[in-house]
Amino acid sequence: MDTRVKICGLKTPVTVAAAVEAGAQYVGFVFVPKSPRYVDIPTGRDLALDVPVGVAKVALVMNASDEELDRLTGEVPLDMLQLHGDESLERVSEVRARYGLPVMKAIGVSEPRDLQVLDAYGMVADQLLVDAKAPKENGLPGGNGLPFDWRLISKRGWNAPWMLAGGLTAENVVQAVQMTGTKQVDLSSGVESAPGVKDPAMIRAFMKALRAG
Repeated sequence: MDTRVKICGLKTPVTVAAAVEAGAQYVGFVFVPKSPRYVDIPTGRDLALDVPVGVAKVALVMNASDEELDRLTGEVPLDMLQLHGDESLERVSEVRARYGLPVMKAIGVSEPRDLQVLDAYGMVADQLLVDAKAPKENGLPGGNGLPFDWRLISKRGWNAPWMLAGGLTAENVVQAVQMTGTKQVDLSSGVESAPGVKDPAMIRAFMKALRAG
């Protein structure tokens, strides 16, 4: 399958290298302190500097202020900002204009009415991340290992390119792509041996399964 892959929540040079070598087109770094995948700005900068040209470096943030984003974009070489909080349509537009970087907006899906939200954000974001809606009690930015009913978005499209996320693993990714028609997938917990701990062997297995599909 010719599907573009984003591996999010990378924290070490070894796992960044594994993602790149396996063929991921995007690598994601989480700048949300409560996440088990959190990296601070100096660490994120060092990791991003090791990413070869041609692989997109994505920063995941939640409800970040201009002050926080000023520092992040000023210190870390980035290709895209991923907004994973409650950012409004207006805020997405503001961030795009202020930083001159493509913006991906994550939207949680659990029922048909959530698709209207995707329609709206597809008008202002450069990309959409269609994710499983996080359990209210944890509030973590993805990486919860939960899929949603893929039939909800089967063969759907929006006004922006989109990426499927939520509980993807080597075992189910081919089915997910076939059911939804997505051209891009995002994964985090599906290639971890423990929360926040990426496993290079699981990364390779995921990419192999996807390519074989």
